[in-house]
Amino acid sequence: MAGPLQPMTPLAGVVGETIYEQRIATVDLGTRTLTQVTPADVYIYEYDWMPDSKGWAAIATHGSGDNNWWIARLYTIGADRGQMREIYKPTWQIAEPRVSPDGKSVAFIEGLMSDEGLTGGDVFLVPTTGGIARNLTPGIKASPSSLAWAGADRISVVADVDGNSGYVQMTQKGYPAGSGWKGWTGEEMIGTSSDVWVPAASFSTDGTMTAVVRQSTNKPPEVWAGPMGEWKQITRVNQNVQAKWGESKNVHWMNGQTRVEGWLMLPTDYNPANKYPLIVSVHGGPSFACTAKWQAGGMGDTTAASLLGWFVLCPNPRGSYGQGEAFTQGNAKDFGGGDFRDIMAGVDALAKQYSIDPTKMGIRGHSYGGYMTMWAETQTNRFAAAVAGAGLSDWLSYYGLNDIDEWMIPFFGASVYDDPAVYQKSDPIHFVKKVKTPTLILVGDSDGEVPMPQSIEWYHALESRGVPAQLVVYPNEGHVFYKPADARDYTIRMLRWFDHWFAQQD
Repeated sequence: MAGPLQPMTPLAGVVGETIYEQRIATVDLGTRTLTQVTPADVYIYEYDWMPDSKGWAAIATHGSGDNNWWIARLYTIGADRGQMREIYKPTWQIAEPRVSPDGKSVAFIEGLMSDEGLTGGDVFLVPTTGGIARNLTPGIKASPSSLAWAGADRISVVADVDGNSGYVQMTQKGYPAGSGWKGWTGEEMIGTSSDVWVPAASFSTDGTMTAVVRQSTNKPPEVWAGPMGEWKQITRVNQNVQAKWGESKNVHWMNGQTRVEGWLMLPTDYNPANKYPLIVSVHGGPSFACTAKWQAGGMGDTTAASLLGWFVLCPNPRGSYGQGEAFTQGNAKDFGGGDFRDIMAGVDALAKQYSIDPTKMGIRGHSYGGYMTMWAETQTNRFAAAVAGAGLSDWLSYYGLNDIDEWMIPFFGASVYDDPAVYQKSDPIHFVKKVKTPTLILVGDSDGEVPMPQSIEWYHALESRGVPAQLVVYPNEGHVFYKPADARDYTIRMLRWFDHWFAQQD
């Protein structure tokens, strides 16, 4: 089954009749018999066993798995006949269903999320019999991303806290007032291989023991384990690996009354007496965040920019995780508005603190970051170069082309056909005549999340207006590139593009 980040299967035959299935199945270990339990027309995203092993709590929906995650609901499912009972219809997106030890409640995370797997929101609790879900973390300045029951009345939660990983233990009454999130400043915690995107922990069955991969931009990953917050290092496989790039700092600035956070990587051998280029690297999502994660190589890796003698700013503007759900919802119906101003306020603030060459600034990003790159060059000519990966150039055509249009309703409130105005004010193609920034455009030909025609449309618009532009299409690649050679080529082309246009400013 192809997920939305993987290369999409080309359309053929009668469109809409094929539904990819992801069902709960059981295996009798004695007879090795496989039994499909849940109905064929229901797609199961995440589930957790009931303590009596007679069923599950699950996040599920009817229809296409890729597209309908944004409207999935919470169910209980019987293990004998697969009977399903809806217990909660969420306002936003939900993830991480965890059944209490007594089987009476389900804890889960609900919030405005961009993609399945990019988890962030508030922690909720609902009876397994159904009813009103109670928010256990209203108003917190953090974005919970992983949770587990650590006892009859104790829930362990891992979260993005101001761009760092943090954790807390709370009761069913909710987040304890006045207590702060604990954790390691400037470091990232990742649980299992399925938790590669967000801060997480891998919990023991009773939730009392945890294992994490502890890492930062300057410390390579190692496994730590122990009671929550009392981890001890288990592995030392990377103890001789040293970062070649410059120091990363968790930075903050103000945009009016809005406090914004991000990560700034300094050039290697930074000398304040010299001037250095700056790359603004906008994360995907938008419901995601830049964190202190070790990243050596890979698609769009900007650590090499530090080796070239450049600053790299990865901002977490409104719409990002780390400052609570209200902040994450801050760019709903306002793409390219407050979030763009947050980013540019960061550029201005850091230019006053560090030796940044204002003539040698670039902007890049992939997915939402690709959109923000296209949008930025319609709003300012301050960047000497831009690199847009899987960018979104035209909301109207995008709505009709992409395979996951359900994600747009939570962010815009309506379809592009019902409220075109809310999309048009954030539409790069409507302002393309203002673009003068040399732009490199990179995209996979089988991208279902942000289809290739969006990149072709932007390239055609720039080329026809005489703006220096280059389009590179990668065959058989989806939204995220899985071929190492393509991921490497993507990064090298990006760096060479910036290097070329920075040199033109000398």
